[in-house]
Amino acid sequence: MLIPHDTRTALDTVVDLMNTAPRDGRDDELSDVRALRSFVGGHKISDVGELGNGDLRAVLEVRERFTAVFSAPDARIAATLINQLVAAAGTTPQLTDHDGYDWHVHYFAPGASVADHLAADCGMALAFIVVSGEQERLRRCEAPDCGRAFVDLSRNRSRRYCDSRTCGNRLHVAAYRARRKEAAG
Repeated sequence: MLIPHDTRTALDTVVDLMNTAPRDGRDDELSDVRALRSFVGGHKISDVGELGNGDLRAVLEVRERFTAVFSAPDARIAATLINQLVAAAGTTPQLTDHDGYDWHVHYFAPGASVADHLAADCGMALAFIVVSGEQERLRRCEAPDCGRAFVDLSRNRSRRYCDSRTCGNRLHVAAYRARRKEAAG
């Protein structure tokens, strides 16, 4: 599956945003405006002004809406959710070639809030996945104690864990130890 740089960046951003949510006893990683500023800076989200509590609340709402897209049981429901996200953001597609990248499309309106920026650009990246008939690539880690979101970009759509070096390895080692214990037992 060929995915342009800007779409891949937006997919990475939506996954990282979703993975800031509290789960399994972990705190919300976007609990204050400072954390939001760090997220925006770390993801090099452009054209964002001063951030405040209203921005934080709006981004948390967008995060929940992205979570609903990942949980959608079929493409029709995912498309409806994406359409609502993008429409609410008031998108204004624009061609741009900033920061050394070739021409690509930004979907957010100039001066848009960070929440609208995320809803528009990340929503359109998710739309690309749905339009390609690849919604099943929007996944949650299958490790019982994880549940992090990821986009499976493997050739055969077989990725099961957010990170094979941590979650995947941990489960494989546990299964190996259980087999050895049973064989010794």
